Amino acid sequence: MSDLITADLVDLDLSADTKEAAARALAERMAARGRVTDLEGFLADVAAREAQMPTGLDGGIGIPHCRSAHVTEPTLAFGRSAAGIDFGAPDGPADLIFLIAAPAGADDAHLTILSSLARQLTNAEFTAALRSAGDAATAAALVRGDRTPAEAAAQTAQEPEDTATSEAPASPASAPATVPFRIVAVTSCPTGIAHTYMAAESLENAGREAGVELVVETQGSAGFARLGPAVVAAADAVIFAHDVPVRDKDRFAGKPTVDVGVKAGINRPAELIAEARDKAARGEATAAAAPGTPVERTGAAGEGYGTRLRKWLMSGVSYMVPFVAAGGLLIALGFAIGGYKINKAPSVMDHFVWTQSGSWAALLFQIGGVAFGFLVPVLAGYIAYGMADRPGLVPGFVGGSIALTINAGFLGGLAAGLISGGVVLAIQRVRIPAALRGIMPVVVIPLISSAVVGFLMFVVIGKPIASAQKGMTDWLNELTGTNAVLLGALLGLMMCFDLGGPVNKVAYTFATAGIAVSDPSDSAMKIMAAVMAAGMVPPLSMALATTVRGRLFTRTERENGKAAWVLGASFISEGAIPFAAADPLRVIPASMVGGALTGTLSMAFGATLRAPHGGIFVVPLIGNPFLYLIAVAAGVCATTALVIALKTLRGAAPGGGPGLEADTGGEGGEGGEVSTDGTGGAGGAGGAQGAPARPGQPVTAA
Repeated sequence: MSDLITADLVDLDLSADTKEAAARALAERMAARGRVTDLEGFLADVAAREAQMPTGLDGGIGIPHCRSAHVTEPTLAFGRSAAGIDFGAPDGPADLIFLIAAPAGADDAHLTILSSLARQLTNAEFTAALRSAGDAATAAALVRGDRTPAEAAAQTAQEPEDTATSEAPASPASAPATVPFRIVAVTSCPTGIAHTYMAAESLENAGREAGVELVVETQGSAGFARLGPAVVAAADAVIFAHDVPVRDKDRFAGKPTVDVGVKAGINRPAELIAEARDKAARGEATAAAAPGTPVERTGAAGEGYGTRLRKWLMSGVSYMVPFVAAGGLLIALGFAIGGYKINKAPSVMDHFVWTQSGSWAALLFQIGGVAFGFLVPVLAGYIAYGMADRPGLVPGFVGGSIALTINAGFLGGLAAGLISGGVVLAIQRVRIPAALRGIMPVVVIPLISSAVVGFLMFVVIGKPIASAQKGMTDWLNELTGTNAVLLGALLGLMMCFDLGGPVNKVAYTFATAGIAVSDPSDSAMKIMAAVMAAGMVPPLSMALATTVRGRLFTRTERENGKAAWVLGASFISEGAIPFAAADPLRVIPASMVGGALTGTLSMAFGATLRAPHGGIFVVPLIGNPFLYLIAVAAGVCATTALVIALKTLRGAAPGGGPGLEADTGGEGGEGGEVSTDGTGGAGGAGGAQGAPARPGQPVTAA
């Protein structure tokens, strides 16, 4: 970090009282040094990143950061606040604020700064030294690593360290020939940045304190360097602290293993090390895997089949959704520009006139059609990938393509994906000669699994699934009157039940499956319209509620409400997650009522939609757009009214004394812990910092 921070980029008396003011104060120092060319443009980029999720960390730390075209070189500015500033951390305001600026496209630089800083911040001596630093030069030297915390401490604080250092070797002296206990660990989190490296640092520090030789492989978003085979082989135990699947997990098979979430690696590393040693002493070990077999991505140990099945299906859906969005929007734009006969246009390879809008419309439509052609193969391929990793891709894609060929549609894709993953896992369990192991993942597994899946799809189960798919399509085409309205209500309930979770994704996938053809039926387009309308209701309702009755919400929730306007308008249901995490018993039922009302009205009004995404930005592509917007508005108003009523009905606590609202907000803090990315944590932080009620003032729900 030698060139990242200088004394001019340090403010030890940061007087800002909001995160926006803090970012501005530190950014002005960057601009004065010529490292930021457009102050307002850079601050807009910081605010956009902050709106995605809070950047506060436990321990009084705030790390606002972004990549920006207005930054000339990677830069780090540091500010110390006496009063503390709310950056959305569950444990309260931050007094140590680090503003990280990286040039646009400098992904490696951005991640390097974040990961290096995250490691340092797990060191209590480092943060204590920053809090006690007497001048900017000392603070900058600490962050750069030019001075250690011990060197920066007062002379009186160094003497006990010297004594401890001189006495430290005495304990192992009685057994100089003892080989240290060896542990290898893997850390990873969904974003692959802060938590990944903080867990690694915590484990390494705890290992040194316990006299254990511990080496960590950080599987971050910038890639990872595999531990050497000799290091893994010499290890006595393994620790996995992860929230995403461990890559190449089979390398560690046959050793005592502790498998936990990444936060456990940060918060209780000593316990994990002790547990690993206990397992090694008892001789526990994971089942050995044949060399060369890929990682099994079936979920954590102890998970039931239902949980694993949901993860497999969500794996396929998550990879399919970008194809749905891109293809659907391109097709919708083609219709918007060229009219509903654009699907009859000749291939643009044969006829394309640069000056004719019809040619451009046909181009968009045909590109979208090609993208849609990948939906079922991608769904099947990545369901199999979720089960069996890379070897599942080939049979999964082959099975998905066969499902398209025999008109088995999405049902065929689901079946093909599950069968492909199962076949590959079965093949991997067969004991094979060592000489054949090298060709297994390249030749044997793809060959046998594709042949088996192809046979089953073409000859055995393909026709029944195709018949079921046709029956479902015919049923949708015949939906009218009361049946259509009831389906709209059901889909609305599902969209608002878990706000982007599995139930929400089932409803969304059901809707997109109907329009994923070149000429979808009117009923399918009505279903798509109802699903998107209902999905917009929760975030828009929370945004409206925080606007009209802000006193019922914490300051952080009101800030989240501003972002929820944009998220809701863009059909991003997850914009309501911070509110649902903080107060699920009020927010989720109210959202479901509004979503059901909107879905019902959308179906009753006969609104149609060709695009699978876009929110209000695709209103020109909606059939009956005025009535469609009325349906959305009705649901938003209903949910808003219910949320406000439910929060108000909570009533005053006995005495109505100070601090009660903060206690109520603490419930949100607990809820915020659920999210590893910070979305739920935003609500939790807001709850934790609810303002105390004035004496005699009714205390409302946070």
